[in-house]
Amino acid sequence: MSNIRLFYSESLSNNLTGKLNKDQSKYLNSVMRLKTNDNFSLFNKGGEWNTKIISINKGIVKFQVQNQLRQSNKEREVWLVFAPIKSNYFNFMLQKATEIGVTKLFPITTERTIVRKINEDRINKILIESSEQSNRLTVPSMEKIQTLEKFLDDNQNINLIFGDLNTDSKKIELKDPLKPLAVLIGPEGDFSENERATILKFHNVQSIKLNDNILRSETAVISSLSIINYLIN
Repeated sequence: MSNIRLFYSESLSNNLTGKLNKDQSKYLNSVMRLKTNDNFSLFNKGGEWNTKIISINKGIVKFQVQNQLRQSNKEREVWLVFAPIKSNYFNFMLQKATEIGVTKLFPITTERTIVRKINEDRINKILIESSEQSNRLTVPSMEKIQTLEKFLDDNQNINLIFGDLNTDSKKIELKDPLKPLAVLIGPEGDFSENERATILKFHNVQSIKLNDNILRSETAVISSLSIINYLIN
């Protein structure tokens, strides 16, 4: 199995021929130095496929799918609900959340949110690259930025895990596995008292204290998702 993996959004099947985009072609041709008849892998939510380069014309790689290497498995829906943070920490957080296995990301604004605009194209590139490197078959989706209140109003049918500095609870009970499990992490400066009260009124919420120390937002994300991933698996 090749360790060179590329995400391909369109359907894949045996003997399929197609072309990679400019950036992917450049990566295989100029960075990895692959040539005609060399192999690499393409993947998406349908599985992973062994693929051969059949030609390189004007820098664009044409390929043919050879055989399927892996079939997709049904994933538990694990969402990350978070307030965006500063760029370098944000990129790191996205990478690690993808590696751990989050399936959907919901950026939210709160009273103390500092970063209120995100670069969707840049984020999507990070999510794809992290999925390629971490050997997963799916790429997390990123929702449009919205307020905390709108997220809670629009997503009633979830299990909500709330990273709460002010609780003494250190246990999580994984409930209905058919419902998405959403992890909610606050902004730099944490939620306001009014926001915390709103969250705690949510019909299916569990509070958890991740650590006795105060964690940075990106650390809290990694810590909470790691706990969830351990319990699920």
